[in-house]
Amino acid sequence: MSERDRTGDSDSNSDSDFDSSPDDETWTLPADLEAVREALVDWYEGDHRDFPWRRTDDPYEILVSEVMSQQTQLGRVVDAWEEFTERWPTTAALADADRADVVGFWTSHSLGYNNRAKYLHEAARQVEEEFDGVFPRTPDGLQELMGVGPYTANAVASFAFNNGDAVVDTNVKRVCYRAFDVPDDDAAFEDAASDLMPEGRSRVWNNAIMELGGIACQQTPRCDEAGCPWREWCSAYASGDFTAPDVPTQPAFEGSRRQFRGRVVGTLREYDDLELDTLGHRIRVDYAPDGEYGREWLRGLLSDLADDGLVTLETRDGETVASLRR
Repeated sequence: MSERDRTGDSDSNSDSDFDSSPDDETWTLPADLEAVREALVDWYEGDHRDFPWRRTDDPYEILVSEVMSQQTQLGRVVDAWEEFTERWPTTAALADADRADVVGFWTSHSLGYNNRAKYLHEAARQVEEEFDGVFPRTPDGLQELMGVGPYTANAVASFAFNNGDAVVDTNVKRVCYRAFDVPDDDAAFEDAASDLMPEGRSRVWNNAIMELGGIACQQTPRCDEAGCPWREWCSAYASGDFTAPDVPTQPAFEGSRRQFRGRVVGTLREYDDLELDTLGHRIRVDYAPDGEYGREWLRGLLSDLADDGLVTLETRDGETVASLRR
């Protein structure tokens, strides 16, 4: 079973600097790391895609979902997963099955390479015969199973036993690169993902950060539409540069409303508060109070950001003053 990166419609911490890239590039995570964590978990727990394997902590059912999800859109996996686990509900049932039937199921549901089905069948036999029907609980132990590599082992440990390390897949790399300027280097991504994850919460965290990459921080970002919880801290949202390791060209963004929302957040991050016209002149060179891109236009941006819980607006001496909600 080969390891893979999920496709989107395809989880002791410190705040210190890291020398993590080959060029000794230094980068940091936000100082208020706990707020960053809470924002993501709250966003995920408030509303996320309801895949059936997210409602179970059965390691067998989670392993089946992980194998089926290899390089496959998650939405396509649901029916196959439900049929598979109904037909073979336990490792014992799968171990007793004829391998030709398992491979035939795989082929009929267009789940990709047939060797994944063979390895899954063999892994079920190992659990029954070598582990007395009980799954190993750690990433290292799970890698003893046929075809289970580091990524899958860590995912099962995380989602079944809440006992995994930080997941680092394409979505997580994209999020870390854009949000926190983590350089495109595997060691840097591992460090960042590890430091971001709250201790003892691998189940919810790894689900949440992969959901962030799959829903909000896609190759073409949906920051505002998906209500990304990290907009306040995100470098890409502030700068408008949404390139990433798997996004070699910048999506169309220049002059968009989203670009200027990001500039507002980035500018207010530098100041306690700013009056309307002062802010307007700082975010665009053609700002004119009574012009097309003036106070009315800027109030619209700020109203949207206030509705999203990112900006606070108040009136002082008859002037509108904006500040970043903290």
